[in-house]
Amino acid sequence: MVTKLDHDVGTLLELLKNKGIHRDTIVFFASDNGPQSSKIFNSTAGLSGGKRGMGEGSLRTPMIVVWPGHVPAGRISDEPWAFWDFLPTCAALAGTRIPADVQVDGVSVLPCLLGGNMPGRKYFYWELHEGPCKQAVRFDHWKALRNKPGHPLSLFDLARDPSEKNNLAAKMPDLAARAEEYMKEARVETPEWPLNGNGREGSAED
Repeated sequence: MVTKLDHDVGTLLELLKNKGIHRDTIVFFASDNGPQSSKIFNSTAGLSGGKRGMGEGSLRTPMIVVWPGHVPAGRISDEPWAFWDFLPTCAALAGTRIPADVQVDGVSVLPCLLGGNMPGRKYFYWELHEGPCKQAVRFDHWKALRNKPGHPLSLFDLARDPSEKNNLAAKMPDLAARAEEYMKEARVETPEWPLNGNGREGSAED
């Protein structure tokens, strides 16, 4: 499957070039979540978790962007962004505005793609409703997890501990409290996705 995907993406990029439209076409290539098994190809590089989780191995996936003459070739950025940024980014690429009555959580990352800085934001927030409802929030280089409603948060310093092995919540209660506030602020209560611990098929990202 990996060989076929590599071949077919290469064929697509070559077709764009042959038709002379590769400089007018931006290509995004990414996964929607972590791997089913981290044992294959060491695909999480030591990060915790995988598909259907809240660890960095679950949420952190690479994004490859190709746009000759616009996106700097060979540049690597560690700045995070998420799929809810895709719509605002596409709107910026198209030179249009999202209607004022449409609420979006994302930001346009076009400045970063073109070689500039990533726009600032307060935090990223995730929920997963498969099994016990899980929550995660990331702000700056801090990441907080709750793997079951009513359970205490775990807090990790991703700059020093990307594998999330050292829970700092007890040592840094102020940061843990800030994470709690961000989770409350980000969440929209809805009967379709209650934080009741029961879980259901799919996730709040679907």
